[in-house]
Amino acid sequence: MLNRRQTLQGLVAATGLAATAASAKDRCIAFTPEAQQAKTPAEALKRLQEGNARFVAGEALHCDLLEQVRSTAQQQAPFAAVLGCIDSRVPPELVFDQNIGDMFVARIAGNIASTDIIGSLEFATALAGAKLIVVLGHSECGAVKGAIDNARLGSLTGVLQQIRPALKALDYKGVPSSKDKALVQRVAERNAKDAAAHLTGRSPTMAGLVREGKLRIVYAMHDVATGKVSWFG
Repeated sequence: MLNRRQTLQGLVAATGLAATAASAKDRCIAFTPEAQQAKTPAEALKRLQEGNARFVAGEALHCDLLEQVRSTAQQQAPFAAVLGCIDSRVPPELVFDQNIGDMFVARIAGNIASTDIIGSLEFATALAGAKLIVVLGHSECGAVKGAIDNARLGSLTGVLQQIRPALKALDYKGVPSSKDKALVQRVAERNAKDAAAHLTGRSPTMAGLVREGKLRIVYAMHDVATGKVSWFG
């Protein structure tokens, strides 16, 4: 009786492992237009949330990237887009454990929604079919710190000025300083929230997609100390 129970337990475990392996293999298959269109905005968000959970747990998938290069050589059908910062510690494809052909990624200091960025994301969604946009801010953001300190340096000055409204919106009392870590985090979160709002507020195209349920826009914060992403919106 004991041997039979052990045998059954072994079969269940083996079946579970096989299912996990099959699921991982499926996640390595490059997105096709059919798979992209079948994905809902909610499913797209869940996929990124699960990917970050794998990343944080040290269980990232190991796909054949050259096979993905070959699979996407003639077409691409990313299911999501990310607006992130240029910070070297926050590479979206790694943070969300995604692969070649899965996501459009636009990166700019402070993850701001500039005119060029908005136009690029209109392409990613209205023309190329992505179902989700994530505005990804992060802790210890150098651009946010520069905006708080009102730093000025060539063309960067104009970029940082687009982050300053997030500081003003907090109605901060006293002299703001990037040495205030709590303030830096609050401004980074507000800046990501504002950028997400700008995508629909400044783009009738994306606003229409959201109204029709074809697109979802959220903002999130990446913790550079842990790799974990917290979700908002």
